[in-house]
Amino acid sequence: MAKAMTISYEVGNNLYLNLTNKCPCACTFCIRNHADGAYGSDPLWLEHEPTMDEIKADLDKRELTKYDEIVFCGYGEPTERLYDIVEVAKYLREKGCRKLRINTNGLGEVINGSSGSTAKLLSETMDVISVSLNAPTEKEYMEVTRPKFDNAFNMMCVFVRDCVQIGKAEVIVSIVDVIPQEQIDASRELAEKLGAKLRIRTFDD
Repeated sequence: MAKAMTISYEVGNNLYLNLTNKCPCACTFCIRNHADGAYGSDPLWLEHEPTMDEIKADLDKRELTKYDEIVFCGYGEPTERLYDIVEVAKYLREKGCRKLRINTNGLGEVINGSSGSTAKLLSETMDVISVSLNAPTEKEYMEVTRPKFDNAFNMMCVFVRDCVQIGKAEVIVSIVDVIPQEQIDASRELAEKLGAKLRIRTFDD
């Protein structure tokens, strides 16, 4: 497992931020099981979690306003560093960045021991909140996502619903096309019930 300090990496005309390798899930399809990086990036396994000074120094090397989106997504769950995300997002806004997105497993509430505050913070900070739905039922979700929290599926759904109700950010739930078609159809129904848009990702997307 190669380790480096790849804090930011480009994917198309987006910039992705890799701030942590911590994650409470062990998804069966996770790219971390197959490679050290994504989309041709340098290794995304971090030598250590970057400090705010290191993050800002890395961002200052970039022409930040040229990107369509800046995405909080790397080899870990971004909300493991929830309050640092908020600080980095504020810094990016000050630099004139147009659109911020977070790709999350939706378990920030239980990760941080909060109740409603994670949805509020992210809704006020991000333009797009994309949540990994992964499967339409608790049984299928637990089998595919393998979280360390027993009530993870319900917590994820509550988080999505809370973000939708707050109404400040676009809310998307995503699945990967490796699941059966009937699960894809059921995921679409669940997304509609939660009030979120559904995104179907290809395995290597």
